[in-house]
Amino acid sequence: MPQVEITIGGRVFEVACQDGEEHFLRTASAMLDEEAQHLSNQIGRMPESRMLLMSGLMLADRTAGIAERLREVELELEGLQAQFAEAQSRPAERIEVPVIPAEVTDAFAEIAARAEALADSLDNTQKADPS
Repeated sequence: MPQVEITIGGRVFEVACQDGEEHFLRTASAMLDEEAQHLSNQIGRMPESRMLLMSGLMLADRTAGIAERLREVELELEGLQAQFAEAQSRPAERIEVPVIPAEVTDAFAEIAARAEALADSLDNTQKADPS
C-alpha cells in the first residue's frame, strides 16, 4: 500500500492509499489544502484538528451546493426528455400548400398571349405609321 505525503494548511501528512489511487488522493488533498489556506488567510493559525474540520465542512458545503444544482439540472433534463419524447411520438405536422387550379393558370397564359399579341400589333402599327 503506497504512502503519499500531502500538505494541508502548511502541515505535512503521510497517508496510505490503494495502488493507483495516488492521483485521486493528491487531487482531494489539494482541494482540502485550498480551503485550509483560505481559512488561514482569514482567521490565522489554528489547531490542526480545527483547521481540518473547518476545511472539511467548507468542502462539504460546496459539495452539497453542487449536488443540489445537479438535482435541479437532472429534473430539467427529465422534463426536456419528456417533451422530446412527446414531440417524437406525434405525427409530423402536415402543411398544405394551396395549388393554383389549372383553369387559372390557363387563363393567365391566355391573357399573357393576348397582351403580347396586342403589344406586337401596337408595335407594327407604329412602324407602319411613323407620324
